[in-house]
Amino acid sequence: MLRIKNINTYYGKVHALKNVSIHVNVGEIVALIGANGAGKTTVLNSISGITPPREGEAIFGGVNILGLPTDQIVKMGISQIPEGRQIFAPLTVSTNLELGAYHRYSRKNKPFLKKDIEEVFSFFPILRERMNQIAGTLSGGEQQMLAIGRALMSKPSLLLLDEPSMGLAPMISKDIFRMISRLKDELKTTILIVEQNAKAALQLADRGYVIETGKIIMEESSKGLLNNKEVQRAYLGKEKKEIWE
Repeated sequence: MLRIKNINTYYGKVHALKNVSIHVNVGEIVALIGANGAGKTTVLNSISGITPPREGEAIFGGVNILGLPTDQIVKMGISQIPEGRQIFAPLTVSTNLELGAYHRYSRKNKPFLKKDIEEVFSFFPILRERMNQIAGTLSGGEQQMLAIGRALMSKPSLLLLDEPSMGLAPMISKDIFRMISRLKDELKTTILIVEQNAKAALQLADRGYVIETGKIIMEESSKGLLNNKEVQRAYLGKEKKEIWE
């Protein structure tokens, strides 16, 4: 589905990503783990066009999307859920969801958008109860659900998830990870997830990559990374307790 080859991304003169190559197959959840500042978010921003790379390729659906504007990339089927959620706080929940489908919005499509909103509510029933509530008054977990729901409204085939558990209590984080798993199982959505909680991300994912100072240093199955002593030492801690317990 997505194949990134030798991308190099800069912030001014700072070389943030150095010949990064990864791939995501249809139907997979792929985790990208690494320390703060390693370049995880920059990888997602490079794919979505927020921070375009200077060099390399990102082939999606047979097309090199590097250099395309972000709105065009969204239309092609890639939607990013940003770090910190970044919902439209002054607007209602329902308006936030409608804005997620801005590139599909028309009077002709309005009945379909209502159906899509109902599908979001089926995944996140609490949002139905909050549909007329101002989004900025939601709890952190509810805001994360709204951010995911807004992204789903663009009908993506690939979701880019940036730190979905950030700032959430452990029990709420577990609920979010369960919902992400449902997106793969029920909607057949392909997912690339960046997550500081490396253990949780790898227990959710099929495969994973480790990024360090802007370079991919390891690729392995999630099970392989969970059992890798160097990965355990650097990112996972000593315990291997399941997040689902």
